[in-house]
Amino acid sequence: MFEKLSKYIGENIKLLVDRPDGTYCFRLHNDRVYYMSEKILKLATNFSRDKLVSVGTCFGKFTKTSKFRLHITALDFLAPYAKFKVWVKPGAEQSFLYGNHVLKSGLGRITENTVQYQGVVVYSMADVPLGFGVAAKSTQECRRVDPMSIVVFHQADVGEFIRNEDTLT
Repeated sequence: MFEKLSKYIGENIKLLVDRPDGTYCFRLHNDRVYYMSEKILKLATNFSRDKLVSVGTCFGKFTKTSKFRLHITALDFLAPYAKFKVWVKPGAEQSFLYGNHVLKSGLGRITENTVQYQGVVVYSMADVPLGFGVAAKSTQECRRVDPMSIVVFHQADVGEFIRNEDTLT
């Protein structure tokens, strides 16, 4: 799980745990990883694990093949600490929010020195975090590719709240 988080925020993982407003932690419950303050963790021990549905913010879940998959609910915590960012043009925002990859024609800006297959947080041109994905091309390759090439592979976006409303917990 920390390996996946480090693809997006690097060594800033420490800042998620040691925050100025208290100490936070990650807990595994029913194959899902939750992020919560230690105060909430102590309060949650009053309930048995089988009665507890969720506690804190769901960061992601482990698949049946034991791979960790980040949920969109982690976006608010990842965005401030993101090392690599991509800004999409207003015309490409809706396409990304429908679950499509970001094309070169929809790319507004990209952080310098982004390497291929690096985790990136996708923003609108107004600096509103929209989701996250994986860079399909490096910053230098993005300058040379044709407009219909994929530059960011879609992984999650805020539109998932509506599309997968019944399965997100």
